[in-house]
Amino acid sequence: MVLSNLSETQKVLVIIAHMNEPLEIIVGDLLRERGWRLAVAESCTGGLIGHRITNIPGSSTYYMGSVTAYAYEAKVRLLGVKWATLEEFGAVSEAVVLEMARGVRRALAADVGLSVSGIAGPSGGTEDKPVGLTCFGISVPDDEHTWEVIWHGDRIQNKELSAEHALQLLVDFLRSRDGNH
Repeated sequence: MVLSNLSETQKVLVIIAHMNEPLEIIVGDLLRERGWRLAVAESCTGGLIGHRITNIPGSSTYYMGSVTAYAYEAKVRLLGVKWATLEEFGAVSEAVVLEMARGVRRALAADVGLSVSGIAGPSGGTEDKPVGLTCFGISVPDDEHTWEVIWHGDRIQNKELSAEHALQLLVDFLRSRDGNH
């Protein structure tokens, strides 16, 4: 991965991520410890999160699958995202990723729904929603969270950073559930 287009903070995150155990292994360990199953709804990452999770042998014991819902219609039909939410907030919004996370959790009968939607670039950004804006959501039956970041890489970097960050958010969320920070 070329790091020259990234901010210093983003470079540090990438370097740290590659020094430690891969996040997809940690995710698997945490899900297995809890007996939980994961489902993922991806938009801008185009299946990268699911790809990374399924690279781990035995992931079928905790990974139900994913839905890559790129178009509005796919988000509505496959994940149950409301048209009104898309029209009011746009696909790259915390409101939409929350509905995506809830929807994939329900659709695949999982305990945890993880979602991501963003503007990978190089086009598609606006003043309010610049290229690199990415939203993440996690939904479990008794809790939900959303996050937003702005990456400053090229399209591929933004997708890879988004997949890495989604897995890190999931690790942090799962660890926070039992106080293991």
